[in-house]
Amino acid sequence: MKTIKVIIAGPRGRMGSEAVILATNTEHFELAGVVDYKFDGKQLNDIGFHVPNQVPVFGSLETCLQTIEADVLIDLTTPEVGMRHTKTALQYNVRPVVGTTGFTKSDLEELEKLSNEKELGCIIAPNFAIGAVLMMKFSQMAAKYFPDIEIIELHHDQKLDAPSGTAVKTAEMISEVRAAKTQGHQNEKETITGARGADFDGMHIHSVRLPGLVAHQQVLFGSDGQTLTIRHDSYNRASFMSGVKVAVETVMNLKTFVYGLENILE
Repeated sequence: MKTIKVIIAGPRGRMGSEAVILATNTEHFELAGVVDYKFDGKQLNDIGFHVPNQVPVFGSLETCLQTIEADVLIDLTTPEVGMRHTKTALQYNVRPVVGTTGFTKSDLEELEKLSNEKELGCIIAPNFAIGAVLMMKFSQMAAKYFPDIEIIELHHDQKLDAPSGTAVKTAEMISEVRAAKTQGHQNEKETITGARGADFDGMHIHSVRLPGLVAHQQVLFGSDGQTLTIRHDSYNRASFMSGVKVAVETVMNLKTFVYGLENILE
């Protein structure tokens, strides 16, 4: 298999550090460089990592792409930085694989247009855990028969966006097979604002933020005399790396924009 040269943005983050391990331990991946604004000009091993080869650190993605050759950018930063990095990578003909959540609908439309115009693969995934993707697909299947649904997503207390990208993506997928409908009593009233969570086509999404959590979601379905719960739990960030690996390998053969890992899994 052809060696894929990878750049990682955000290597010191909890996800980014796992991506460094993935890139250095995968035989056909080559970690060509990382982007970290605090350590421009250093080597990756100078900032607390132990990788077998010299990997340069760049303060900006633009400088990185002007200096080294790369095939794929793995971005695991923030929505604002991730948006800028994705556009920059596409402009330099580097394929982005983005695990950052919090992109707006207009952000995604802009990136899709640029990716398709360049005929260059771009994958943005709210969740790279294979189990989480299956949870979303199973929920979409169940929604055809159980249209009364609530989503509870639980994450660590440092997560910036609520609801999570996974919860929103789940609701979007369910809405493809479920007509919008109001749930609960017709005269229901919140005595404390927000008690019923966010409303997405009548489905309610509840966000929990607590230390000790990583990434968890359950989708609850209710019907006469029965309930169904579909749940996925990520207990560490390594759980996301199998999906990142698949995305990096797949994006090399794409010429279009893809939103959601479920669209590239067989």
